[in-house]
Amino acid sequence: MTSQLAAMTRAPRLPGGRSDWLTDPKTNLLSGLVVALALIPEAISFSIIAGVDPKVGLYASFSIAIIISIAGGRPGMISAATGAMALVVVPLVDEHGVGYLFAATVLAGALQIGFGYLGVGGLMRFIPRTVMIGFVNALAILIFLAQIPHILLNGDDADSSMFWLNLAFIAIGLGIIYGLPRVTKAIPSPLVAIVVLAVTSMVFDLRLPTVGDMGELPSSLPMFALPDVPFSFETLRILAPFVITLALVGLLESLLTAQLLDDLTDSDSDKNIEARGQGVANVTTGLLGGMAGCAMIGQSMINYRTGGRTRLSTLASGVFLLVLILVFGDFVARIPMGALVAVMIMVSVSTFNWASVKPSTLRVEPRPEIVVMLATVAVTVLTHNLAYGVGAGVMLSAVFFARHVAHVVSVTSTVDPVAGERIYDVKGELFFASSNDFIHAFDYDAVGVDRIEIDMRHARVWDTSAVVALDAVVAKFAERGISTELVGLNRHAEQLHRNTSGRSKPGH
Repeated sequence: MTSQLAAMTRAPRLPGGRSDWLTDPKTNLLSGLVVALALIPEAISFSIIAGVDPKVGLYASFSIAIIISIAGGRPGMISAATGAMALVVVPLVDEHGVGYLFAATVLAGALQIGFGYLGVGGLMRFIPRTVMIGFVNALAILIFLAQIPHILLNGDDADSSMFWLNLAFIAIGLGIIYGLPRVTKAIPSPLVAIVVLAVTSMVFDLRLPTVGDMGELPSSLPMFALPDVPFSFETLRILAPFVITLALVGLLESLLTAQLLDDLTDSDSDKNIEARGQGVANVTTGLLGGMAGCAMIGQSMINYRTGGRTRLSTLASGVFLLVLILVFGDFVARIPMGALVAVMIMVSVSTFNWASVKPSTLRVEPRPEIVVMLATVAVTVLTHNLAYGVGAGVMLSAVFFARHVAHVVSVTSTVDPVAGERIYDVKGELFFASSNDFIHAFDYDAVGVDRIEIDMRHARVWDTSAVVALDAVVAKFAERGISTELVGLNRHAEQLHRNTSGRSKPGH
């Protein structure tokens, strides 16, 4: 009875542990507020990209942020509606309407949950360091490029006569952001910059571009509802390509962001839990009338740079976003965009890995790694899609790796005068890329004996191409009346050779 009473009175267990929630609550709450302010114009922009009402992106942002703070695997990471996901659904919304967007969001979330249980998080080990650096640098460039229309005031409704005043606001904002920490770090400097510039703009009634110019803020809470689409195989056929793309792009960006924050905070996170958490968040968001989302590297970097490290900062960003748009919508709508641009420029500068482009670094880095990093940056910036850039970087890394490994196969020989045979010692990795070099490593006409032994103890046979190469070598020696014995094959190689020898030939 006593143990039951103790269990009933014990404090409830928080997801991820109490330290993931209650460490430095003041800093994490303030950091969440800064993130929430920065989320509003971005969520509206992504809604416009997708061709839907601004409230779709705003509902998604607060819903995903709140849910992922509990269900996710990476404390301090911000997830919401994103540009990458918005770009995917543009054709779907244009051709079939917003109901199909909500259905695709729900199904993509369900697929992500399945991927999480299948252990997709383990695939992160195949992302090379140079691709990660390229990914981060490309992100920083994209963040800055996204601010240029707000800096130059070249939008459709922008007043170009306010250019210099807008530029001054951005400069003042950057001055506060970088200068205030030299005096005090009690309050995040980006938050101070936003408040100071907003109050100044309102007091002097300046006609600068504001958050409200980006779109109308919602005034009520969303309601749960099933997507308004026909329940048929034709609907699934239409949704399938979008669902798969949303799930994969969302997981790729989320897991890469989690890995980046792991490196920055010198901590580890459970990528499979994160994958499942993203899925739960998207399923719920689709039922609430929101668009699909994933981790936001820019907002996660804002959170990190302003001191947000725990799940509380992520939860606060979602809750504050909801409060800001429903309760303080009129005030938020009058925040000048210049204040938020200053914050995003700070994020861009601090995100870029400047050490990776120093001449001293470029001189000592292997050329293939530099090419991979530059290719990742170039493809990402040109396509404005981080997933394409990372995919290109990984594929290029695989090509360079295969090319390198293909030339590390060595064959040396010695003659055993007692046994009257020549022994070939093979070292390296035998697979499709190295098989041709392996075949031509033997001098078939200068053996000098009637019997040879090929020692494979220091070699690894990976695929059927390697087996075909071994068979070709044995056949070439047989044509010259020389008997061949393969020795030292490990269990895997021996089984592969036994099962496929003589069966896998080019052209058959």
